[in-house]
Amino acid sequence: MIQSDQTMPKSHKCTLLEISRSSLYYASKRDEPDEEELALCRLLDELHIKHPWMGARSLRDQVNRRVDYTVNRKRIQRLMRKMGIHSVYARPRTSIPGKGHKIYPYLLRHLDINRPNQVWATDITYIPMARGFVYLVAIMDWHSRKVLSWKLSNSMDTSFCVEALEEALDRYGKPEIFNTDQGSQFTSDDFTQVLKDADIKISMDGKGRWVDNVFIERLWRSLKYEEVYLKAYESVREARESIKTYLTFYNSERTHQSLDKLTPDEVYFQESMRKLVG
Repeated sequence: MIQSDQTMPKSHKCTLLEISRSSLYYASKRDEPDEEELALCRLLDELHIKHPWMGARSLRDQVNRRVDYTVNRKRIQRLMRKMGIHSVYARPRTSIPGKGHKIYPYLLRHLDINRPNQVWATDITYIPMARGFVYLVAIMDWHSRKVLSWKLSNSMDTSFCVEALEEALDRYGKPEIFNTDQGSQFTSDDFTQVLKDADIKISMDGKGRWVDNVFIERLWRSLKYEEVYLKAYESVREARESIKTYLTFYNSERTHQSLDKLTPDEVYFQESMRKLVG
């Protein structure tokens, strides 16, 4: 058994013991949610994407206008925690760090972010399927909006976030700063140790800094309205392949007004090449 301590991250212990890191985050299988709960989660997800400022009370009211049964606020709060969603407005403690996890200072205040690999950011979102759900984590280059890597998981553990981070670093080098919220996955020793080993400055959103997630929130909105809500994935494999196709389109074909009608790939690779030539 691997015991938790502050001397060595779990990822290093797994390497030494030659065991899979994902096995540390295994959770016993629970009863799958029934059709009513899955439909309610999907409705909550759609309402949250459309009205991200709504809290549990407002979501309860909106849900009760759309279903033929009564849902109380406690049930809405429980499902919001399960889905990893919260209302988006300036208020303290938008994400809950893990017990004993170090919180790093916020480094982006008044920073002019004007080039690729200057700042990367990450977030997790809920993906509904026909008979279940998964979670999606993405690593994004802040300047170009390019999705550098992403992973799906059936639980909100740390391992799939670490895997996405390591893949992005392997494929694209490293950023100067990596910004996250204070969620337990991102404040964990396993996640932050990868950043420290690569000599990357760690920045974490402070109180009222919800706006710093706006670019990934826009990605989630585009992904869900243009892909996820149009389909009902029958399996994780189908979800993975379909999301992969969409994110390839998002990076290489979907233009952005904020990028002067260029794609994230065009901005990321053109400016990276310009930097190398210059």
